[in-house]
Amino acid sequence: MEFDFIVVGAGSAGCPLANRLSENGRYKVALVEAGGKDTNPWIHVPVGYFKTMGNPKTDWCYKTESDPGINGRAIPWPRGKVLGGSSSINGLLYVRGQAEDFEGWRQMGNAGWGWDDVLPYFKKAENWEEGKGEDRGTGGPLNVSPTRLKRDIVDAWIKSAVDAGYKENEDYNNGDQEGVGYFQLTAKNGQRCSSAVAYLKPIRGRSNLVIFTNSQAEKLVLDGKRVTGVKIRKGGPKGELVELTVNKEVVLASGAIGSPQLLMVSGIGPKDQLKNNGIEIVQELSGVGQNLQDHLQARPVYKVNVSTINIEVGNFIKQGMIGLQYILARTGPMTMAASLGTGFLKTREDLATPDIQFHIQPWSADSPAEGPHKFSAFTSSVLQMRPESAGHLELTSNDMREYPKIHPNYLATKLDCDTMVEGLRISHKITQHGPLKDIITGQHNPDASLDFDDYDTVLDWARSNSTTIYHPTGTCKMGNDPMAVVDERLKVRGVEGIRVADCSIMPIITSGNTNAPAIMIGEKCAAMMLEDAG
Repeated sequence: MEFDFIVVGAGSAGCPLANRLSENGRYKVALVEAGGKDTNPWIHVPVGYFKTMGNPKTDWCYKTESDPGINGRAIPWPRGKVLGGSSSINGLLYVRGQAEDFEGWRQMGNAGWGWDDVLPYFKKAENWEEGKGEDRGTGGPLNVSPTRLKRDIVDAWIKSAVDAGYKENEDYNNGDQEGVGYFQLTAKNGQRCSSAVAYLKPIRGRSNLVIFTNSQAEKLVLDGKRVTGVKIRKGGPKGELVELTVNKEVVLASGAIGSPQLLMVSGIGPKDQLKNNGIEIVQELSGVGQNLQDHLQARPVYKVNVSTINIEVGNFIKQGMIGLQYILARTGPMTMAASLGTGFLKTREDLATPDIQFHIQPWSADSPAEGPHKFSAFTSSVLQMRPESAGHLELTSNDMREYPKIHPNYLATKLDCDTMVEGLRISHKITQHGPLKDIITGQHNPDASLDFDDYDTVLDWARSNSTTIYHPTGTCKMGNDPMAVVDERLKVRGVEGIRVADCSIMPIITSGNTNAPAIMIGEKCAAMMLEDAG
């Protein structure tokens, strides 16, 4: 039970950390995961997120508090609780973000986090099936592929967007994000390539790597202000407490909820929250659990007179044929990610880079768990990529098994409201162009009575209907200001022997889906830890 490094959380960043830290054979590494092994077959089928989100065996099943920005609603916040973490239940969408995102991090005082600094780790991680380009990597553990599935309705949306004045972009990860096209996926041969598949599966025989599943980290063990180990509860919520000892460093990779919660229950965080929960203060860090950022998506649904996935899966015979197609050839609708088409567009001409992102789905549903609508339709989801609004976590107990309260604070600034309204207007504008204008038969949600020229009406619809697109970040932010939790080496300020490496360290959320940046963060943190270890 003695290790050189302990990684807490086997998610998008944790799996790369465990792989790289154990790679040279010199160090004994523990990887601690609260969830189980990734043996559920639905994890590996791309469309399987329908079955894994909302399933307590694979999902933490968090839920936000009532939020004024979305008209007082409380909404589910799925996060992966399994080997691979959220990369095992997400929509498989691979988006690095914009170079300007990371330049912004660097300009905030985070040396070593500019685009030229992080690009080598994006490239090191990936195996891009389309071949090596200046900004793309091949030979890495994470397989990234073009979609195997094309659909006429998505082609029609892309053509209509071009007709509306937006450019087509075949590779939004090549340094220029702007434009419309198809998503790239973390998939290989028609199956999900989670961080566990990419980084753990090939190395599970390593004698110097011990993987603890169904083992939740309960508290950090400290000697003064130095972390000397981690107490874990093996075998589920009622399992035995075991102490793991660390010789060098612990690194938290439990995500934007788990990492700050573990710091707080261990005495590292905002003074008031610790006192309110009877926790002895080891190091006051006001920023722990603050700066919570997420992407909020509005999801207009349009009825159409052509076939979509809704109709293709309309009966058991069709579902059986789709299943057979997947089993025999690894093709067809079961290889579909959460979305097929995408667009990175600007709401204002004076912007230097796109500020909204589209997720175009050749199906529609009230929620993934409920399954597709019975009529033919598609979804034109739009989100603001860099929201100003930030929320926070509120600790409710000194016990890790008690969830913190999540306060997202959506749509709390005028810029965020303006961007959401203009994004919905662009979504509607595209439907008035190209082939879509002859395909669409009506609006399902919002219905035809909504006036897109009426700002207040559009904003109220967004507040009543928008939901998360599953990208919580920022709660252990990197920086050197009073609210910073980690420095540019990802070391927790004021405490020795511990780092944080996941999306919680983002000072500002990246422009797009966050799985690819999380994997990059894991790769970069491992390199820094090995460098410091000599």
